Amino acid sequence: MRRLAHDGVLVVGAGLAGLSAALAAAPRKVLVLSEAPLNRGCSSAWAQGGMAAALSEGDSAAQHAADTVAAGSGLVDPAMARILTEEGPAAVRALAALGAPFDRTAQGGFAQSLEAAHSRPRVARVKGDQAGAAIMDAVAVAMLAAPHIEVRTDHRLRGLLQDAAGRVRGVVVEQEGALVEITASATILATGGIGGLYAVTTTPAELRGEGLGLAALAGAVIADPEFVQFHPTAIDIGRDPAPLATEALRGEGAVLVDASGAHFMARYHPDAELAPRDVVARAIHAEREAGRGAFLDAREAVGAAFPEEFPAVFAACLAAAIDPRTQPIPVAPACHYHMGGVATDADGRTSLTGLYAAGECASTGVHGANRLASNSLLEAAVFGARAGRAAASEAQPEPGRMGRIVAPQLPEPALQSLRRAMSRGAGVVRSAEGLRRLLDDIHRLEAVHGRAPALVAARMVAACALARTENRGGHFRSDAAEGDAIARRTFVRWSDVVAADAWKFAAE
Repeated sequence: MRRLAHDGVLVVGAGLAGLSAALAAAPRKVLVLSEAPLNRGCSSAWAQGGMAAALSEGDSAAQHAADTVAAGSGLVDPAMARILTEEGPAAVRALAALGAPFDRTAQGGFAQSLEAAHSRPRVARVKGDQAGAAIMDAVAVAMLAAPHIEVRTDHRLRGLLQDAAGRVRGVVVEQEGALVEITASATILATGGIGGLYAVTTTPAELRGEGLGLAALAGAVIADPEFVQFHPTAIDIGRDPAPLATEALRGEGAVLVDASGAHFMARYHPDAELAPRDVVARAIHAEREAGRGAFLDAREAVGAAFPEEFPAVFAACLAAAIDPRTQPIPVAPACHYHMGGVATDADGRTSLTGLYAAGECASTGVHGANRLASNSLLEAAVFGARAGRAAASEAQPEPGRMGRIVAPQLPEPALQSLRRAMSRGAGVVRSAEGLRRLLDDIHRLEAVHGRAPALVAARMVAACALARTENRGGHFRSDAAEGDAIARRTFVRWSDVVAADAWKFAAE
């Protein structure tokens, strides 16, 4: 196997977290590896709503932090929320300085939208629903112009390199069918979420939790894997991935109706359409299960302005012969964001020396059990940059013997079977019976295909969901009480899951 030595920081993944880390690591040399071409295959480029930050008069980082903590159902780390919200405005302004064309008011300030569970409008956006793509375009241009950064695409992560002490020393990648070892002083995983483990997702389908799975196999602590956020309003037109009807539509006044045109959200929450995402997702799930259907009606709220104000949603609807100016949009919950991930500190350090994580594959504790709307791009920018600066300070370790963890790949038919099983067993509404069936399905796939990273990630989600016998945030058990008196995060290693036969350990 060929080995390359990189004297600097290695970043795996080219979403906003990865590119923010790469830029912040200057002047240290950075090698960015991505399986897909730039701005493809990452959730950041697909984000519609924007970036939440206290940018307007009358708002404050403290208010933003309070909303973040409230949305997280008792599991947000307040210190992490303070970092996010205090450093957030500067992060948005820095992106604007790079050329991200945020919408502006007549006075030149940031135009900000109201989204669910925010106490005031604070979401900076681009042309209604174009924020992710526009931000990523600006960051990619800056990154390609940076002399300290080299980018290599068509490199798929297949494993991690570790020395005898357990320090991560780099990665194994597949490039043009061959495996290559790349050593580095520090490795940052910015590999995205787990949407591709679900049959219905709003994220790129190639995001299958493989970074999380490989980190778990290497012995890293994983935090809160059971907490998966389902976006309430994926556009239900049979596409994979499902296009998204941004939450900003409800912020503008769009309403949810059933097939008869009756409004239903007020029956589920006093904030109706602006209730937290998990509440709205379960309400839509319940209406669909009851046979009444669910539709997002933006005819009055947006109407003729759709092409200019929400062009991505408008185009997706027209492609399915739906005109949202005159017709309600059929919607369904879809896997959208993973609050769990590789446990990190405020600077992206994991429990394994030499390994950092940032973005959706990491768990900083800032999202708790339920991510506040439009905090994800902000977290990627803020904590991605912090991880890049910290990783740049790592000294090149002395040469030594290394082992490698190269996990098998999951064939496409098996992956599709897993996706269907995950949606059935670890979806919007869960139960012990359904989760045990899911774990049985995962064990059967493991017996045939080995411990593929996607299966490891799925098993972490399912085992921890079964262990958490309460309802909290995005985790809802139909057979559980409303919530324990004491809120506890989950911290677990792969060895714990295996030793306890996958479902008998308790959340710490």
